[in-house]
Amino acid sequence: MDLLAMLAKVLKSNGLIAAFVIIAIVNLIAYKLAGISKGRIHGSAIAILFGLVLAYLGGGSKGIATLPMFAGIGVMGGAMFRDFAITSTAFGADLREIKKVGLVGVLSLIMGLITSYIAGVVIGYALGYRTSVDLVTIGAGVATFVVGPVTGAALGASSEVIAISIAAGVVKSLAVMIFTPFVAKPLGLNNPQSAMVFGGLAGTTSGTAAGMAAVDPKLVPYAAMTATFYTGSGCLTFPSIFYFITKAIFG
Repeated sequence: MDLLAMLAKVLKSNGLIAAFVIIAIVNLIAYKLAGISKGRIHGSAIAILFGLVLAYLGGGSKGIATLPMFAGIGVMGGAMFRDFAITSTAFGADLREIKKVGLVGVLSLIMGLITSYIAGVVIGYALGYRTSVDLVTIGAGVATFVVGPVTGAALGASSEVIAISIAAGVVKSLAVMIFTPFVAKPLGLNNPQSAMVFGGLAGTTSGTAAGMAAVDPKLVPYAAMTATFYTGSGCLTFPSIFYFITKAIFG
């Protein structure tokens, strides 16, 4: 048995452990490259870009996890670890600071959902989609790449439309990661209250967390807190309220 065959056997037998090692190496390279920008572009944005490239190279319905030796990445990238990461990040927030946001935080959450819905419907309509299910699913994807597939599955959208919704959410997440450091000073993102409002408007937990980490790591839990509520609210409102609104408009 040659060295490559032995390596493939080890990777298959220890899928999850191998996934942690592979992701660690990818993150190490991404953060080293991010260092060249002197913190203006967060390492998470570059790591996600690497992930998209690897997913494309892997092919199949599960990207690189389609290959048996990388199947552990599919487990690591599943909902369980994702939700754990989101919840653990939000636990770092101070309840006293959260209470200071009050009505403004709630309004930012509502405005964030509405603007994502409108943007998604406009994009979907421009792409030639006309049914309420398709338009709402794409709008939900613009909200986040989690809300999109949840909404699509609830409404019975096609796999093609769900894929578009996920792509829209990933693009939004990357955009928020990259541009947050550049707009932080003009928007006054220098305190927990403004970070929470920003999280409510932007919505994407991964995007706001990575973006705020490049601005001030201490503000990450606050942005992630409202962004998490945004995701949960989106999963509830897009298949119901926003769907009925779209149905009334487009039939």
